[in-house]
Amino acid sequence: MSVVESFNPASISLTDRVVQKVRDLVTEEENSELKLRVFITGGGCSGFQYGFTFDELAAEDDTAIEKDGIIVLVDPMSFQYLAGSEVDYTEGLEGSRFVINNPNAATTCGCGSSFSI
Repeated sequence: MSVVESFNPASISLTDRVVQKVRDLVTEEENSELKLRVFITGGGCSGFQYGFTFDELAAEDDTAIEKDGIIVLVDPMSFQYLAGSEVDYTEGLEGSRFVINNPNAATTCGCGSSFSI
């Protein structure tokens, strides 16, 4: 895995809640190689949609963001839409989920899982 110089991993921040949740899930799975992958896909009611998955391996062109022992991976295409964002984890009446607080999003849908630029 390499980090392309023009990408600044510090421009995507991770809250303490997401760090704790990822740590809990990695412990639950008993697999210390798991990393949270955050990505953007086309779709959703606003045009783009956030996605989250766990990967054991990082791609060569991924940006890796490390905080307190956990790693979040972002591919180059997604990084451009996520720069300046905060990755968080929330629990509430609508359930528990990973969320992105994205200052680049011009509009978001009601559930917060899709956005447009």
